[in-house]
Amino acid sequence: MSTYGHLFRVTTYGESHCASVGAIIDGCPPGLTLSPEDIQVQLDRRRPGQSNLTTPRNEKDRVHLQSGLEHDVTLGTPIALLVKNEDQRPHDYSETDLYPRPSHADYTYLEKYGIKASSGGGRSSARETVSRVAAGAIAEKYLKTAFGVEVVAFVSSVGKISIPSSIPSPSADDDNDDAIEDALSEEFRKLLATVTREQVDQHQTRCPHPETAERMTKRIIRAKEASDSIGGIVTCVIRNVPSGLGEPCFDKFEATLAHAMLSIPATKAFEIGSGFRGTQVPGSKHNDAFVVREDGKLGTKTNWSGGVQGGITNGEDIYFRIGFKSPATISQAQATAQYDGTPGSLAARGRHDPCVVPRAVPIVEAMASLVVMDQLLLQNARRTAASLLPPITTLPPTMVMPGAKAVP
Repeated sequence: MSTYGHLFRVTTYGESHCASVGAIIDGCPPGLTLSPEDIQVQLDRRRPGQSNLTTPRNEKDRVHLQSGLEHDVTLGTPIALLVKNEDQRPHDYSETDLYPRPSHADYTYLEKYGIKASSGGGRSSARETVSRVAAGAIAEKYLKTAFGVEVVAFVSSVGKISIPSSIPSPSADDDNDDAIEDALSEEFRKLLATVTREQVDQHQTRCPHPETAERMTKRIIRAKEASDSIGGIVTCVIRNVPSGLGEPCFDKFEATLAHAMLSIPATKAFEIGSGFRGTQVPGSKHNDAFVVREDGKLGTKTNWSGGVQGGITNGEDIYFRIGFKSPATISQAQATAQYDGTPGSLAARGRHDPCVVPRAVPIVEAMASLVVMDQLLLQNARRTAASLLPPITTLPPTMVMPGAKAVP
C-alpha cells in the first residue's frame, strides 16, 4: 500500500516520469513552526545530479506546500505537498517493451497488476522516495523541537570497503571462540555517539571517515566506468529517543523500523544493535548490564541491544544498518530473455546511480523519523488516556516501578 503509519499517516503518490510526486501527511500536531526550507534541506540532500557519483538526471526537487499551514505554522489538518518532475525522458525506456530488466520490477509488476508504467520503474522507482523524504522532514522537525531527537545516517560501506568498525571475530577453529569483547570498535562507538550531518556531508560519498571515503569514491567510479554498479550499507543512529516506544507484539519498535527500512527501494538487509554478530557472543558478554547514568536514571553499560529491549525503546541510542543491493539498471549488455522467452541481450539506457547509498542517507533518516514519530504519538495517546483514570494504589510491588506510589 502507499500509506504508512497509524497516527502520523503518510500517503505518497507519483511515478518516476509522471507530472509530479508528493504526499499527504495526516496527524501532524498543530502549532509546529514549519517552512518549506525545513523540508527542502533534506530534499536537496536526496536529489539527483549532486556529483559524478550519482545519476545525471537534473531535478530541482522544489517542494510546494499546498495545505495544512498558515504563516508557517501547522494547523493540525492534512498537509499536502508536491514536487514536480521536470527532467523526464520516457523515451529512454523503449527497450522494456520487449525485455523485463534483470532484477528490476518490470516483470513482477505485470504479474501483480497486469499493467505497468510504460517508462522507468513507476512506483518501484526510487523517485517515489522524494515524498518520503519530505514527510520525514516534517516528522523530524517535530521530534527535534519537542524531544531533542537526533537522526543521523551515513554510508559505512561500499562493496567490500568499510569504515573500520568491528573487532575481528575469532576463527571457527579457535578454541577460545567466546573471547569477543564488543561488537563495535571503540572508534566506531564514538562515531555513533557524536557524528553530525555536517560531518557526513563533507564528502560526496556521505562517509564521515575520510580515508575510507576516498577509497569508496574510487570503487564507485570504477563501477561507473565499467557501465556497472555496486551496493553498500547505510548505518543510522537515533539519539535522545524517549524510553517506552514500541507496540508489542507485532509492532515492536525494531519490527516497525525493519518494515520501514525494507520498504525503501533496493534494500536487501536490516540489522539492529549487535545484529548477526550477536549470534557469535555468549549471553554473559552480550547482556547489557544496567548502571545509573549522570542524570540519575537507569541506563546500560553496553548497548548490544541497539537501544531496544523487548521491542520497546530503553532510552539508549538506537543504531542499525541497512544493506542496499547494487542498482539493477546498468548500461552494460546482459544476456537475458524477452517477455515471450526469446533469448537476447539488453543494455539498458536511462540515467541511473552507479551506487545508491550516498543518496539513500536522507531516505533512511526520513523513514527513521516517521517510525519514531508514529510510535511516539501512540505512546503519548496511551499515557494521556491512562492519566485520566483514578490512581490505583493497591498493586503489589512486583507490578509497578519501584518508588511509584500509584498507577498511573
